[in-house]
Amino acid sequence: MKTVNLHTAQTHLSRLVDEAAAGHDVVIAKSGKPMVRLVPVTTSSRRAGFGSLRGKIRISKDFDAPLPDDLLRAFGIKR
Repeated sequence: MKTVNLHTAQTHLSRLVDEAAAGHDVVIAKSGKPMVRLVPVTTSSRRAGFGSLRGKIRISKDFDAPLPDDLLRAFGIKR
């Protein structure tokens, strides 16, 4: 972890931002007391909306056909 004082951070902010973006810990201190930490911004994955799987899912034509008798019996359903 790299700790720099506030004056140095003001002078070399661009370099410190590059270091933080590369994954290094950078802490900025004021009067020797750690005040803030520079961390890279993580991009959150965008949540899929309605229709985002269009054309990727296929439903068979017999999707809603009655279940076979042996499967119904397995679930305890008698015909």
